[in-house]
Amino acid sequence: MTSTVNIKNEALKNGLIWGAVNIVLFLATWYLAPSLMSSYAYAAITILIGIAFAIFFCIDMRKKVGGYWTFGEALWPIFVTFVLAMGIVFVFNIVFGKYIDPSYPEKMKEMVLTKTESTMKSFGLSDEEISKAMDKTHENVEQQFSPNFSQAIVGFGISAVMYFIGALIFALIFKRSNPNPFDNPAQNNTEGN
Repeated sequence: MTSTVNIKNEALKNGLIWGAVNIVLFLATWYLAPSLMSSYAYAAITILIGIAFAIFFCIDMRKKVGGYWTFGEALWPIFVTFVLAMGIVFVFNIVFGKYIDPSYPEKMKEMVLTKTESTMKSFGLSDEEISKAMDKTHENVEQQFSPNFSQAIVGFGISAVMYFIGALIFALIFKRSNPNPFDNPAQNNTEGN
């Protein structure tokens, strides 16, 4: 019996799981400790969780295709996993702020602006420098938390490019060449059964 894995389906499943976990983390933080949302600790935790998921899913997918895959074979499943997880969260955040909790964008803007101003003051910037920087930050925060349609599309596109670069890096890290070029992974799967 030959064991075949549809790596495209695995990538989609992994992206859905990762996106769902990010949404649960977001909702738990928003409703239990919203002040954490603008903190560096929350950003660091979400980055570490993201890296852990990326590593786990890359290793898991490589194992499911027989333990070996080239850079090209690794790139697209990794990118699909990454971009689907990001896309789910991206769309959820917009829907959440528009329909589920309309106070979310305003509260987040206020928290980010307060945190930014506090950070700038701690660096000893002059009032004029802070004022200029806060104007720019206000514009960026407005686009981030209350984007119009074109800003949302551009934001998604920029994020997708960044995730593609991440997928390139992970594909380079997790590619593994088969030391026996005549080895047939499907045959090995049948021998183990």
